[in-house]
Amino acid sequence: MIVYAYDFSVIIIKSKREINYIREACRLTAMTIAFIGKKLIKPGITTEEIDVRAEAYLNSLGGKPAFKGYGGYPAAVCISVNDVVIHGIPDNYKLTEGDIVGIDFGAIYKGYYGDAARTFAVGSIQGKKKKLLEVTEQSLYKGIDAAIPGNRVGDISYAVQSHVEKNGFSIVREFVGHGVGVKLHEEPAIPNFGTKGIGPLLKPNMTIAIEPMVNMGKPDVRILSDGWTVVTLDHKPSAHFENSILITEGGNEILTKVEEVEI
Repeated sequence: MIVYAYDFSVIIIKSKREINYIREACRLTAMTIAFIGKKLIKPGITTEEIDVRAEAYLNSLGGKPAFKGYGGYPAAVCISVNDVVIHGIPDNYKLTEGDIVGIDFGAIYKGYYGDAARTFAVGSIQGKKKKLLEVTEQSLYKGIDAAIPGNRVGDISYAVQSHVEKNGFSIVREFVGHGVGVKLHEEPAIPNFGTKGIGPLLKPNMTIAIEPMVNMGKPDVRILSDGWTVVTLDHKPSAHFENSILITEGGNEILTKVEEVEI
């Protein structure tokens, strides 16, 4: 989940104790997204049912949803279908073969936060829509590769942007990644566009969420009248991938390894 402004002027360097709790919150986040992707994403299911079942699953693991009630958001999961970029509110829409579905989810464990997102295909997708998902996920890992101690936030931003744009897609600029862990949203902001060598310095024991939002068409977006749902202005599809990571002495650790979770 992304917010529009950051209330924290100081980047929080986490203690070992805090990192252990954040790691568990991230594990629960990854498990819940894996559950959604493997068990729930299928033609005919409503996005509201996904939300209800995902929250129940997280509760069974001992976690609490991070998004529900946050800033007034009404659900546990942000579910964004096709031209919805982020913050889609679950409702009675039934998934259809060929849809793409962005699942953005956060968990709380003992007061600490994890945050991650994946975009799933409903059934089979081909062509440019398939490439959109591939390139967006690749750009996330390009950004993670640049998230090492001694680099700056701008190195992450440049890595994401350059990969997306060289593949013919566009970066959403109004929403960004962020610090995460003690709060759901902390400093620093992590834009998905920018210049190498600028921005806050990355240091060991920082925890951050990197989250490219990539449009098939133009980068322009708008917020619907519900105050949450962000859609592409040209109504072309959008994809969203996110991981929470820990900056370590020797590089980084991905804390939300959704693909490695067995359900």
